[in-house]
Formats: sequence, C-alpha cells, structure tokens
Amino acid sequence: MPGFRERLVSGPPLVADGGMGALVLGAVPNLRCPEEANLRAPETVVSVHASYIAAGAALIETNTFAANRRKLARLRLEDDYESILSAGVRLAREAREVAGREVFIAGSIGPLGELEGFDAGGHGPLYAETATILEGRGVDLLVLETFFDVEELERAVAAVRAASSLPIIAMLTFDEEAQTATGVAAAEAGRRLAALDVAAIGANHGGGPSTVLAALAEMSELGLPLAAMPNVGLASMSGGRVVFPLSTPEYFAEFAAQAVALGARVVGGCCGTTPMQIQAMRGAVDAARPPAAPYERGALILAAAPARTEGETELELAFRRGDWVVSVELDPPKGGRLDALVEVSRALRDSGVVGFVDVNDNPMARARMNALMCSATIQREAGIETIPHVTPRDLTVMGLEGVLLGAHAEGVRNVLAVTGDPPEVGDYPGSRGVYEIDSIGIVRLVTRLNRGEDFLGKALDAPTSFFCGVAVNPTADDLELELARFREKVEAGARFAMTQALFDLEPLDRFAERLGGWPIPTLLGVWPLRSHAMALRLHNEVPGITVPQPVLDALRDAGADAPAVGLELARALVEGARGRVAGIYVIPPFKQPAAALDLFER
Repeated sequence: MPGFRERLVSGPPLVADGGMGALVLGAVPNLRCPEEANLRAPETVVSVHASYIAAGAALIETNTFAANRRKLARLRLEDDYESILSAGVRLAREAREVAGREVFIAGSIGPLGELEGFDAGGHGPLYAETATILEGRGVDLLVLETFFDVEELERAVAAVRAASSLPIIAMLTFDEEAQTATGVAAAEAGRRLAALDVAAIGANHGGGPSTVLAALAEMSELGLPLAAMPNVGLASMSGGRVVFPLSTPEYFAEFAAQAVALGARVVGGCCGTTPMQIQAMRGAVDAARPPAAPYERGALILAAAPARTEGETELELAFRRGDWVVSVELDPPKGGRLDALVEVSRALRDSGVVGFVDVNDNPMARARMNALMCSATIQREAGIETIPHVTPRDLTVMGLEGVLLGAHAEGVRNVLAVTGDPPEVGDYPGSRGVYEIDSIGIVRLVTRLNRGEDFLGKALDAPTSFFCGVAVNPTADDLELELARFREKVEAGARFAMTQALFDLEPLDRFAERLGGWPIPTLLGVWPLRSHAMALRLHNEVPGITVPQPVLDALRDAGADAPAVGLELARALVEGARGRVAGIYVIPPFKQPAAALDLFER
C-alpha cells in the first residue's frame, strides 16, 4: 500500500470514517467519555470501526479524540491515559485486519477543551506526548481536529511536529459565516495552516455540510490538499440525550461531490454521521460524481429529480422526492401458498396508483405465514416493493436478528417495527409472547444491524441497509405516553412512520402540533368502512381504533348505501391529508385486498 502522503495526491479522494463518539456512547451505557470504551467495551469499538470500513472508509480514526491528560484527569481517568491511547490504536488495527482491506489508521487528537488561552509551554508537551504514544503504537498519520482557535492549532501542530514525523491533517471548526469561534475567517485561517508542515488542512465538525463547504470554498485557492468532515447537522438535546437530524445519504453524496470539486482529497464525517452517509460518499467518489450544481454559499443544491442511490429503497426515494406515497396493507395467507397474494400484488402494482404493499405479521395473533418471508416472495414474483411488519411477540432477539438478516439477503429492505397483537386475543390464548424487546428495541436492533453490529455490539460480516419505520397512534388513550414513545422511536433511528387507522384529521393535526411537526415522513392509515355494524365493532372492540361519532352517524343513516358513503368519507380523508402527511396506506375489506383500488375510482 502506498504511503499516506503519496496516496493523498494520487488516485481518487480518500473516504474517511464518520462520527465515532456518538455511536460508541449510544452502544455502551454510562461511559464517562467515548474513549473509555477502548478499555470497557473494546468489541463495540472494533465493531464501529468495522462498520465504517465495510461502508467504504479507506481511512479510520482511532477512538482517542479526547484522550489527553487534562481531559481524562477531569473524568478521573488520568491513570488510564496510556492504556486508552494504546488500546485505541490496537482496536483500529484489529478492525483493519479483520476487514482485510487497505485502510489508513489516523491517530485522532482533539483540543484540550480548556477555556483559558493556549499556553505553549504548558500545553504543547501534552500534544507531543499524545502524538508520541500514537506513533509508537503504529498509526499511519495524525489528525488534529475540531480546533476552534487557530493559534492553539498552530501551536499544537508545532508541538506534534517536534515529536513526530508522521503526516498531519489539521482541521478547524467554522460557523455558518466561515469563521472560527475567535472570529478568524476561513481564508486567513487556511493561509496560516498552509504555512505549517502539514499534509492537508480543512474543516470538520460545525453545523453540517454547508458550513464545512463554506470554509472549503475560502481555502480552495491555497494549493494544499483539503480535508472535509462535517457533522450530520446541528445537534439538539432530547430526553437528556444528544440527537442529530436524519440527514439523507443522498445529501452527503452531493456534499462529497461538492467538496471534491472544491479541492478536498479527504472526505468523511464527524458527529452524527453513520456508515450510511459514508457509504453514500464512497459511491459518489467511486463514480467521480459531478456536483448537481456549482457551489453556492449557504446550502447544498440537490438535483431536481435525484436518482436512486445505492442501498436506497424505492420508498426512501419516494419520500426524498416528495412523491405522494400509496401502499395497501395485506394479510399473509394461513396456508403454505402465496399464489393468490402474488396475483393481487401484481394487480395493485399494475394499477398505476399503488406503489407499495405493507404486509401484516400475524394480525390479531392468528397463525399465518411469516411477513418477512411472504414479502421476499412478493417482491421477487410480483415486482412491487414491500413493507413487512416485524414484531417481537414471537421471537427472541437472536431469532429476530436471524430472520432480519435472512430477509435482507432476499432483498427486503423496508421494515415496520410494531409491538404485535398479544397472543391471548388470537389462536393460542394460553401462550405468552416472547417480548424480550419492544418495538423501540426493534428499531435499535435494526439501527445496529445497519451499523454492522448485532444487538450486543458484536461485529457482523457486513452491515445491512434497512429502511426502518414505526407505528404511531394519534388517538391513543394516553397521548403523553404515545408522544414520548414516538419521540424515542425517532431518536432510536426510525426513518418513517405509519399511523393507526384514522377516520378524521383532527387527531392527526393535534398530534402533529404537540410534536412540533412530523420529524419523519408519515403515512396515514385509511380504512374505508362498509357498514355501521363494522364501524361499531372497530370502535368498541379493536384496541387503538377510534371511529368519531359523525362517521358512525353517517354510516347508520346511509343504511344500504353505507359502502358508498364509507368510500366517500375515506376519499375526503385522503384529499384532506395531502399536505399534512407524505402519503397513505389503505386497509382493504377483509379477504378482498384488490377492493382497495375502489378508493381511487370515481
């Protein structure tokens, strides 16, 4: 493998990894800092490294960003200083060996994190000591990153250079005006960094890709290789946890194209970025993708009709484009044949209206074909993308992992995490559900599989690329609990939502107002009612279903015309939902899934 300096200036740009700390903290509870995981949870650290390598990273950073004597002393970890640094390098090297790929390992060094001004005499040796240990344990280069003060970074580079001959990448953090926290413009900061003995300069952290691009644009004329590693976006606090926006892989693919056009030779991510964003950037770099439009200060310009990116589902693409999404809910058969359901799925596909089918998982706890297996067959034979429901009712965590990995191998990518109807309402009332985890646990499980690790944090051979959704009930009896759980689902990694069946828009609006707007694309459940008796049964006997009194009255007064009135009510609901949600899913009459198309006929 060529040395880093040679590789930096030849061949395609290098794709680096993403945010290490957030993933480690999310996987290991009660850490004083992410670097403590090098000693307490080494398998998790290796797993995160491996997931980034599997996503296409050719440069990974050691989990040592905050491992300096000053920071560790404040956390009472000063006695573990050398052990944490040594383990950080060893675990990165282990991940590289397991992957069997050519990957550069960069020793990550962050600022001291002290409010007082930089003291070259007192602080310089701290940087030099860290660099010496990292080099001695076998890193290929050093990355000095997330510095807010140009002078501190200059002095830190000088101290590191006096102790090490390794290549150095030096990166500052800028605001939306392309200035450091001390008011130094990116152009001036770049000139000062370019005068140092470093291999590359650039920007990382910050408020997201646009902020980093603004800084890069001002550094692009300096003639030095640039590095760009933004946060996924602005962080916020929710429930005592730091959370980041759900930036799409396509957005980061466009960021990579823009950054490379501005002179970046290293592109990667910082806080909040995951293997999904890194995979998208790697795809853009490998394809030598040009920017969708010339760089404009303040925002990324995406193509008007972006193509489907590698690993992206049709459902994800439809949400990203702002298409009106229509799905039809199907119940799996009670027997061992799928011929009829495949034919129905083909008819729905050929209608030109329905783009997807969502497949129930043993609804009402009745024994039926597994939804994931059913979905794999429908996709293969009917040519329509599915959204299988996944419940923790019947399987252990290990069993869920097994069926999910098998479904992934068969091409199933969309999944909807649901709790599942309890066994006592179905065919086996004497049995008990497994429920080792709940629907939120399924989202966490899928998120970890997408990172390339199992539920316990152990590395997989390769990460999955599931697009995970969740259920939400705006008419729940305990609305505060439902709001809290929905927020928790989003924090856990949910990418879309599907509501319980609704029959008017007031609960939807009330719930959205309490949320402050839908944080993820949401599909409204639409159930065309065919009779007053059916509506009464749903309202009184089915948990989670509320049929408003005006709807009950209209169906009662319609008499024999109730089916037509039910369809008109459903059509009015769909029209009213446009602009409120991203689409609908239709619950068809029992045993008549093709009748869902009646909703779209006039």
